[in-house]
Amino acid sequence: MSQSDGTQSETLLVREDEGVLTITLNRPGRLNAFNAEMGEAFIAALKLAQSGSSVRAVLITGAGRGFCAGQDLGDRDPRKMTGKPDLGATIEACYNPVVRLIRALEMPVVCAVNGVAAGAGANIALACDIVLAAKSAKFIQAFAKIGLVPDSGGTWSLARLLGEARAKGLAMTAEPVDAVTAAQWGMIWKAIDDEALMAEANALAKQFAAGPTRGLALTKLAIHAAATNSLDEQLDLERDFQREAGRSDDYSEGVAAFMDKRPPVFKGK
Repeated sequence: MSQSDGTQSETLLVREDEGVLTITLNRPGRLNAFNAEMGEAFIAALKLAQSGSSVRAVLITGAGRGFCAGQDLGDRDPRKMTGKPDLGATIEACYNPVVRLIRALEMPVVCAVNGVAAGAGANIALACDIVLAAKSAKFIQAFAKIGLVPDSGGTWSLARLLGEARAKGLAMTAEPVDAVTAAQWGMIWKAIDDEALMAEANALAKQFAAGPTRGLALTKLAIHAAATNSLDEQLDLERDFQREAGRSDDYSEGVAAFMDKRPPVFKGK
């Protein structure tokens, strides 16, 4: 993918290789804190993944020593404004579309958290399907420090991943959670040695991109639905999704490869 396409910005790097669209938050001097330009570029990159026929997995990470410090507060300083800020407008323009796109993408989304993930940065990471974090990384619900409410799906993700007690504790104290603890609590998939993080994240994203993409997408959507479905509704959904997956070329290839004792060659169809 050319870096001159519409998603490219100095604040966000976008690259496609072997079916993996890698999105790198690129404001390292500000710990990759969001400004309006980066938010717009991020939305455009996710839409590109959504519409690109060659993209079969997404990898999100950050440049430099941190993943993302959330919103750049320098852009939302009430002292520089003539009236009260409308932070809801910021959420509606940037963070809600990002989270909705990540959750809706019909392909695996891997997040490699390479350092601090604070505020919206933490919650965007938690919106991804598979989260790997460097052992030096920390997740911080920093909102409480400035009188705000966790956004970017934070109240939703924390409650479902951790339960009410830990969700409230993290949200109301802004206490950092290290990557190893986050993995032990089921908040993320794995904590990885710092020097091995990107190699493992890239390998996993490429594994997904070479895999049975439609079946993986249906698995993702089914697990999302389980949060609100009754058991009967979920059983019906599994039936319908399995019917669709069973009619895919990838299922035929998977069975043929198993019977022939050879590696499968999936096309994502």
